[in-house]
Amino acid sequence: MITNHLGTVGASFVLLLMTSAIVQADTGDVVRGQKAWLLNCSRCHQLDVNSVGPMHRGVVGRHAGSADGVAYSEALRASDVTWTPANLNRWLTEPEQFIPGQAMGFSVENAQVREDIIAYLSTQKAP
Repeated sequence: MITNHLGTVGASFVLLLMTSAIVQADTGDVVRGQKAWLLNCSRCHQLDVNSVGPMHRGVVGRHAGSADGVAYSEALRASDVTWTPANLNRWLTEPEQFIPGQAMGFSVENAQVREDIIAYLSTQKAP
């Protein structure tokens, strides 16, 4: 009876560890996100100044197409999108599918990389 109980406890512990690893894999990592942002986004975006694309500091929570001084597409300006983590994920997955007529010709295929970038951007609050 004790052996059977220990086997159940052991199996439960292994399942808990596996579930924990899965949850961690689905959560963005800020350090990896900063590196991924530099590799994927910084060609067109800066944190504190508009460049080819709008500045990214404060992007989480900002209404799409609303940063001053940026020549947005009509589609983006007219969208009723706020950049939440979920919307950023949709945008980075396939911008044209999310907001047809937008002008960003870049996407991030890897889901973990997207989550990491979003985690990093979430820490870059507007002043």
